[in-house]
Amino acid sequence: MTPPPATRRLLLVDDDEALGPPLAAFFRRHGIEMQQATRPSDALALLRAPGAKGGFDAALLDVMLPEMDGFELCRLLRREPPPLATLPLVMLTARGDVMDRVVGLELGADDYLPKPFEPRELLARLQTVWRRTAAAPAPAASTAEAPAPLRFEHLEIDLARRSVRADGRAVELTGTEFELLALLAGTPGRVFSRDDILARLRGHAAEDIHSRAVDILVSRLRRKLEPLDLIHTLRNAGYLFAGVRA
Repeated sequence: MTPPPATRRLLLVDDDEALGPPLAAFFRRHGIEMQQATRPSDALALLRAPGAKGGFDAALLDVMLPEMDGFELCRLLRREPPPLATLPLVMLTARGDVMDRVVGLELGADDYLPKPFEPRELLARLQTVWRRTAAAPAPAASTAEAPAPLRFEHLEIDLARRSVRADGRAVELTGTEFELLALLAGTPGRVFSRDDILARLRGHAAEDIHSRAVDILVSRLRRKLEPLDLIHTLRNAGYLFAGVRA
């Protein structure tokens, strides 16, 4: 059976050369072209190549790597200029340790998956991340159907272009950070519990993710919105958006 034409490009950063070929064959059957880099320096060269995000739609970062670990590579990528700074990143953690997951999320990863993993679960995680981060600007002919921007004092959230401006300056957010902001700002004053947020953003059971992941994500978002104080914590309840409509 002929595999479907590739519609996505994926970069695997893992020094286990035996992992790449079977994983690439699996993804090929699902219309995804996967390339492997065994060293972070090679991965950075590929991702920084001419063209948006080096032509890749996501990267899988193993934690244990030569030259630098996956956490440091994640940190470097999140400091790159846009659009590479918002490239979807999934961490592969060998031990499945909670702290490994927390650190990865704190550095800006969009998701994580403990090793060993089922390729089908990895594909499902990637598809969930892509659904969350897919830019969907409406074509000119259907501008009237585009979601209206959310406008607040000092903040504007353009849902169609997936862009945010605070006091006139552009705020660069990862796909997950944008989804969290859009979720909270969509109903100002409503309290969202951590489980609500996990289920909405990740698309699978909240029990599958350590609850501290939400706290880390909120903390990252707050730092990027500073000096605006728009996301409030209600002890033992959750988070709410306190912006005032413009």
